[in-house]
Amino acid sequence: MSIEVQNISKNYGDQKALDNISFSVKKGEIVGFLGPNGAGKSTLMKILTTYLTADSGTAVVNEHDVTSAQKEVQKSVGYLPEHNPLYLDLYVREYLAFNADLHKVAKSRIDEVIALTGLTPESHKKIGELSKGYRQRVGLATALLHNPDVMILDEPTTGLDPNQLVEIRDLIKNIGKDKTVFLSTHIMQEVEAICDRIIIIDKGKIVTDKKLNNLVAEEAEQIIEVEFDKKVSESDFVALPNLKSAKNTHDLVWELTFTTSTDMRPALFDFAQANNLRTLQIVLKSKNLEQIFREKTAKKK
Repeated sequence: MSIEVQNISKNYGDQKALDNISFSVKKGEIVGFLGPNGAGKSTLMKILTTYLTADSGTAVVNEHDVTSAQKEVQKSVGYLPEHNPLYLDLYVREYLAFNADLHKVAKSRIDEVIALTGLTPESHKKIGELSKGYRQRVGLATALLHNPDVMILDEPTTGLDPNQLVEIRDLIKNIGKDKTVFLSTHIMQEVEAICDRIIIIDKGKIVTDKKLNNLVAEEAEQIIEVEFDKKVSESDFVALPNLKSAKNTHDLVWELTFTTSTDMRPALFDFAQANNLRTLQIVLKSKNLEQIFREKTAKKK
């Protein structure tokens, strides 16, 4: 395993940031670590990268304990924190050379990470002259300098425009071809485009840990918006199989939710025919990751 977390807890005074969480990440996985603000994501990432110490439990990265073998963990992890710390007055190559010295990495590696992260056209500039997207690339290049086996990325696309998002997303996916990537984000499209697996945390506890495909399949609900030519009452829909709810959204328009991924439109056409109705419009919708996330982390009344 690249990452093993067992019964980790962390408190800040009376606030419980992490509450006895456990999971493991296999070598080569790209795992999305999701949760609302304050759920404990950054706290766990700081524990995995030795910046913080857990109150209880154990964490192992590349077979090195984060408490007793901090130096070994740091050598095997590339970390991009949420607020990318850069020296803005340094040139890109100068900054990477500084970090290469810290890691005792050959200077030839600088050219490699510049090429890998697409920094070549901007590598002659000072970091302070770069766009937010290119500054994120500098952060990723720095994290990759010592060629770590595990990349831990905390909100790597915060504040980027749509074009920059796609570029950094593609870069992370490329990195994940030969490294384990553990990243946090609030952007669901990013998770769907990059990640193999999803871990959702809420109030310091893991509420979901599944392969992305399995999660979407298991949580599958089908929403169909249909408009008939005549009025229909909610009770008329009771005989429809797999029906979870029927909501009249506007005049003759209904939103029907089914607990199945099987296309229910043929059943609705049969329903219309049996009840002497005509379907004026019928739109199939799907339950996306954002809806699943909101349900898993919804505040209980």
